[in-house]
Amino acid sequence: MLELGFKTLLAYLLGALIGSLIVGQLRGGVDIRTMGSGNAGGTNALRTQGYGFAFWVMAIDIGKGWVAAALLPALRIPGLGLDPAVDREWLAVACAAAVVVGHVYPVWYGFRGGKGAATLVGVLAGLMPAALLPVLVVWLATLMVTGFVSLATMLAVAAFPIYLLLAFDEPPTALLVFGCAMLLFVCYTHRANIDRIRSGTENRAQRLWLFRPR
Repeated sequence: MLELGFKTLLAYLLGALIGSLIVGQLRGGVDIRTMGSGNAGGTNALRTQGYGFAFWVMAIDIGKGWVAAALLPALRIPGLGLDPAVDREWLAVACAAAVVVGHVYPVWYGFRGGKGAATLVGVLAGLMPAALLPVLVVWLATLMVTGFVSLATMLAVAAFPIYLLLAFDEPPTALLVFGCAMLLFVCYTHRANIDRIRSGTENRAQRLWLFRPR
């Protein structure tokens, strides 16, 4: 169980390395949490700093999710080893969940991070790459129909457990539990967006919103 706890902690600390704040520091101390929506994620990075800044933010946030889900569970750590009593699938989802939580509540940055969407993309690439296509299709379709990035993100996360139920006669329990837990978590991190959608004040992605008023 020591391996499970140690690697879960490592995944959390990795998740707490926030792409926008790292790139912002390299750009002379830019903190996008003081700009736009106040969120440290890729959408606010794009809106406030442009494509170049947002690209590196997404690369870091997606990359750390993939590392936590794909590489960390199998990593042989000197003095720790691989515990045969630890189920590899549950270890992978524990690391995957921890890296997302670390991104949202980063210890390095006063527990003020992003909302976990980009990191979840990396996590899915590490856990089950085949699920990325349907998830991204749902995200893009929702965005084009409604213009809401937040709604597209929540529905895309919901698509993962639905994909598991449709693609497998017996869906992997660990992945299904992870998918449902992440859906609840992402809806919680987007609670302010949900309120703004209901009140009609949520921003829309005008360039990708196909059904916007002409």
